[in-house]
Amino acid sequence: MKWPLIRYLPKKTNFRFVKSAKFFATLSILCVLASFASFASAGFRENPIALYNAAAGGPLEKLGAVGSKAFNLGIDFQGGTLIEFTAPFAIDLSRVREYADRADVGEVQVQNFGDDTHAVVRFENQPGRDTNEAAEAVQAQIRLAVDSVSFQNVAVVGPKVSGELFMSGVIALGLAIVLMLVYIWFRFELQFGIGSVMALFHDVILTMGLLSVLRIEFSLTTIAALLTIVGYSMNDTVVVFDRLRENLRKYKRMPIAEVIDLSINETLSRTIITGLTAILALFSLLYLGGPTLFPFTFAMIFGIVIGTYSSIYVAAPSVLLLRDKRRSAGSVAPEAEAQTSG
Repeated sequence: MKWPLIRYLPKKTNFRFVKSAKFFATLSILCVLASFASFASAGFRENPIALYNAAAGGPLEKLGAVGSKAFNLGIDFQGGTLIEFTAPFAIDLSRVREYADRADVGEVQVQNFGDDTHAVVRFENQPGRDTNEAAEAVQAQIRLAVDSVSFQNVAVVGPKVSGELFMSGVIALGLAIVLMLVYIWFRFELQFGIGSVMALFHDVILTMGLLSVLRIEFSLTTIAALLTIVGYSMNDTVVVFDRLRENLRKYKRMPIAEVIDLSINETLSRTIITGLTAILALFSLLYLGGPTLFPFTFAMIFGIVIGTYSSIYVAAPSVLLLRDKRRSAGSVAPEAEAQTSG
């Protein structure tokens, strides 16, 4: 048996990606619409007027109010209290939850943090109740439930701070996408920049849509995952675009659809190997990272898969739609003529 097994992968592929681009474009549009439907259905599950009036501020606060229902926001964005504690033995989570409920602070979330001797308790801030007093009440109950308990961290996030964090995260995503557009426009051409931004919006919206549908916790670490997905997707798209630009100059008489197929096929092995390498590392993190890192890791895995897909079926074919005409000056290079005729 020969090693490495990568030798068995085909060195050259000839897939007709553009031929099936319409089908995948329709599929992508339907998935994007489904994501927006999830945002709207979750955001307006309650009375829309009451939800709108829940935010006593400008449009940003109202958007934050809708976002608090469209996503399963963590304490970072929703506001609340987090208490982290340890014990010299395995912590009985059900017992901690039973005692914490006696503090009358609403719904309480209890989970392990790292290993079974570390745990965190999360609960929302109660209107009209002092947050510090509520945290002390829960800590007192935890002391009754767990012997020799040691508190590591107590974090209280108010509704104003959580709303600002949510909007800051949204602004960071928007700014990252705009800067990517400027970068691609500067490095390539405007139609390449528009195509890359279409792919970025596609990746971010679908990832957020999946998080909304599955009600996976949306926190600051999730924003970090989305920003990482933007960077990964752009890196993958730049590789394809760089080869596409090179081939557009080399094969000036070849139909642009064939040039796009050629460029994607020439970078396909690099795209797949890079994506698989990242996913293998993330699966280890998904298995060993515990519930705290699960939202970040899950979003990253899905984002890398969808980012690889979008660089092939969203970014590259969009150039075909946005490019009005090919450059007609010059002739085909001799080596190119030989390849096309062969």
